Amino acid sequence: MLYKKFIPCIYLYKGDAVKGFSDSTIIDTNPVALAKYYSDNNADELIVYDMSDSDAEHDEALDIIKTICSQAEIPVIGAGNVKRMEDIKKLLYAGCRKAALNYSKPGNVEITEEVSMKFGKDKIVACVSEADAIVRNEELLEQYVEEIILVKEKELKDAIHLSRFPLIASVPEVSLDKILELLSKDNICGISGYAINQNVKELLAIKSLCQNNNIPVNTFEPVIRWEEFKLNSDGHVTVVVQDYKTDEVLMVAYMNEEAYNMTLKTGKMTYYSRSREELWVKGDTSGHYQYVKSLTADCDKDTILARVSQIGAACHTGSHSCFFNEIMAKDYEESNPLKVFEQVFDVIKDRKLHPKEGSYTNYLFDKGIDKILKKLGEEATEIVIAAKNPNANEVKYEIADFLYHMMVLMAEKNVTWEEITTELAQR
Repeated sequence: MLYKKFIPCIYLYKGDAVKGFSDSTIIDTNPVALAKYYSDNNADELIVYDMSDSDAEHDEALDIIKTICSQAEIPVIGAGNVKRMEDIKKLLYAGCRKAALNYSKPGNVEITEEVSMKFGKDKIVACVSEADAIVRNEELLEQYVEEIILVKEKELKDAIHLSRFPLIASVPEVSLDKILELLSKDNICGISGYAINQNVKELLAIKSLCQNNNIPVNTFEPVIRWEEFKLNSDGHVTVVVQDYKTDEVLMVAYMNEEAYNMTLKTGKMTYYSRSREELWVKGDTSGHYQYVKSLTADCDKDTILARVSQIGAACHTGSHSCFFNEIMAKDYEESNPLKVFEQVFDVIKDRKLHPKEGSYTNYLFDKGIDKILKKLGEEATEIVIAAKNPNANEVKYEIADFLYHMMVLMAEKNVTWEEITTELAQR
């Protein structure tokens, strides 16, 4: 394991975050906001336990989990209410990085090989309540499971002794010395449970203490030291900030050494304000944080390109980007594939909201889902027929027609390109 992880958890029950498996006391009525709170405070991952009682509650929980996965800036492990492969698929398709099998249920043990072969070992986690279960299923766990979540603290001592697999230990409120002691164990890959939930605001300090005790933790370790940069006359480095999803340039700012180190330490973009002569964390006032995805120096090491996940607007005017005052522009055809898809999709969505007389798109929307599906099927058949023709242009034309009709279907079902590309990236 590259580093030891700090993993808060959300016990999701009837739309709320509750205290635990056996305590339904509500601690937060907004689980999505709670997930963002954990993410903002440098948690490494998040476990969401779905504790719903009925199918309707389970569907509601899946919608909440999907929103959590899209809003939190950390990987999510989905757990609870798994009875068959379809349930694992739903968790992964909701955006969870991994899905957990409850090894207290024999049926979950039985489908381990099947779901691992289908989705990959790296997607599967086993939740174990008894240390003996690790020994009983040793061969299965070794072949088909990435890591184990031990959900009962009283079994921890035996599990550490018996298991040679990576263990995430769920622990109650414990001393800092106990956390350090656990993380020093070779087979403990992370700490979860109440101990992390209650101390999440102290994670930076705890991680720093871990580093002082030679325990590897997840922090940004720079390849380039501050001393290696070529500073401007004020002792600063220029930072160009880019949206990691769209490649849009968002803003330009400056860093001094303290801002550089703080950015690396927290994972949030931190700058030096030349006018106020002080550090500022982007988003502390507006909530529009920038979460670091990568930092890259230019050839002269006097400028940093920061690729970030931008929350809200980057510009103080409310614009997503600071660059909106056009000086001049030549006509050109956009060739970035995703931008083209987005532009066409925006027109289709606009037709749905603002119908235009004579519009073929509105004709499809008016006829309804059956007509849209019929046309989509026809266009798919046209692709197959065109593919038999040695002229590749026909395939190109038919694929374009198919993609247009597919986007009409996407607009009808309220599916976005971001959801599609995210789904593809996770496969």
